[in-house]
Amino acid sequence: QVQLVESGGGLVQPGGSLKLSCAASGSIFGIYAVGWYRQAPGKQRELVATISAGGSRTTYGDAVKGRFTVSKDNAKNTATLQMSSLKPEDTAVYYCNTLDMVTSDPFGSWGRGTQVTVSS
Repeated sequence: QVQLVESGGGLVQPGGSLKLSCAASGSIFGIYAVGWYRQAPGKQRELVATISAGGSRTTYGDAVKGRFTVSKDNAKNTATLQMSSLKPEDTAVYYCNTLDMVTSDPFGSWGRGTQVTVSS
C-alpha cells in the first residue's frame, strides 16, 4: 500500500510562512487528486486544499483562501502546501491524502502528519 509522508511543519510566528511537503512511496499523484487536511486539538479533521491529478485545478477552504497555495510535482510524487500570513488558528497537525476519483473522499492510509504551530 502506498505510504504518504508529510514534512515541513514547525513553530512560526503569526504572519510567517511555512512550506509543507507530502511524499508518496508510489507513482500515484499523476493518477489521483491530492487533498491537504488539518486537525486541531479537540476538533475534527478538515479539508484545507485540493489539487487535481494533473495539477491544473485547485480548491481551498474559506479559512485559508488567499493565504495558502497547493501544488504538486507528479514526476517526483510530491505535493506541497505553501502557507503564508499564518494565524494562530492555523495551528494543527497537517495531513495529505489521495482522493477518490468519484467521491473525492480521502482513501489512502493516513500518515503521521506534520505539526504546525503558529504562536508568538
